Amino acid sequence: MMWGYYNNPMWGYNSYGGYGGYDIFGSVLMFIFWILIIIAIVILIKRLVMVHRRGYHIHEQTPLDIIKERYAKGEIDKAEFEAKKKDLSQ
Repeated sequence: MMWGYYNNPMWGYNSYGGYGGYDIFGSVLMFIFWILIIIAIVILIKRLVMVHRRGYHIHEQTPLDIIKERYAKGEIDKAEFEAKKKDLSQ
């Protein structure tokens, strides 16, 4: 059996419709395809995490909000509320 250019199983005409056992163009396209799939998955996961964080984000209260809430509940009187409010504004 002759192993010339066209008869060599590594470099001859193959059943995929082209010459060469190593189709560089197809390999590059497949590599780009999988990179794009991985990037899309990463972006999707990031967006899902961000939506989850925004949806369950707890509003952090300021010290003034806390003393207003305590005053509204009756835990502190007006004089103590005003003193703490003045103390916080300094």
